[in-house]
Amino acid sequence: MRFPKLLQKNDTIGVCAPSAGVDGEDEIGQARMNNAHIKMRELGYESIETPSVRNDAKFVSADAKTRAFEFMSLYENPDVAVIMPPWGGQFLMDMLPHLDFSRLAKLPPKWICGYSDITGLTFSLTLCCDFATIHGSQFIDMGLAVVDKFNLTAFEAMSNNEIIQRSSDSYVFFDETRKIETTVWKALDGKESHTFEGRMIGGCMDVLCNLIGTRFAPVPDFLEKYKNDGFIWTLESNELWTGKIYRTLWQMRENGWFKYCNGILLGRPGNLADDDDFPDDFTLLDALSSGLANLNIPVIYDADIGHTAPRIQVINGAYGKVEYHNGKAVVTQQHR
Repeated sequence: MRFPKLLQKNDTIGVCAPSAGVDGEDEIGQARMNNAHIKMRELGYESIETPSVRNDAKFVSADAKTRAFEFMSLYENPDVAVIMPPWGGQFLMDMLPHLDFSRLAKLPPKWICGYSDITGLTFSLTLCCDFATIHGSQFIDMGLAVVDKFNLTAFEAMSNNEIIQRSSDSYVFFDETRKIETTVWKALDGKESHTFEGRMIGGCMDVLCNLIGTRFAPVPDFLEKYKNDGFIWTLESNELWTGKIYRTLWQMRENGWFKYCNGILLGRPGNLADDDDFPDDFTLLDALSSGLANLNIPVIYDADIGHTAPRIQVINGAYGKVEYHNGKAVVTQQHR
């Protein structure tokens, strides 16, 4: 596994929009982008944008070829150490055929950091080009008036060969109430404690389900290469209803994606979308039990991963260790 060089002060963060851009009429989004650039300077980094970042039409910042070109312009720029999209979106996948993965595999790796639709890049690059990426914070997360420590940990993850993260104390429920809930990670088998290790891999299931069977997700080859390490899958969802979560887990399982897996971490769903044709009594727990229980490995859910913040930074390709006990957890990841 190749790891990008450690992030240093005065390095440059490059911002491109491989999926949605920030609409020029979105005053809040524009303000947060401006604030994020200010925050970068406060943290000791430079930051630049590609031309299409502040455009958005039909769910994308530009046509697929332009988005691929702007991504490559940052990747090939020796002054850029990190590529951090503003946020996710819907249609990143249509730029993937315009990327030269063989060329990317030969270039020195650099950090790609984001979640949601950015999974299309982070997951595919780690599998196709054999270098570490981060399923974690996005550039616009740095534009809040107060940036929480979990988002700032992205820079710690890129600056150190080892990072230790602990589960949060509370989170904000993702609905109109915005109520605060106590964080409790849960074990699917109900056990009080689990410890497991392996190479980290995963992302947003809304995106992964569309990559299954494509050339951008050569999972079997990746699993065989690192099988002696075993694996920790880290998964989360945003707009999947419970039936679709089960279908996605079933498809992943039947395609052999959980081979050599030592444990699974599942983030709190961002929004369990309703489906009028599916019974209300099929819960998230039903979906996870139906999809994963027969694997006979630890499955920890409601973890601090993905759309329902706060979120830990998950380094695809890093060697990880999860120590879970009584609703809390410590996740250690190493660049090796």
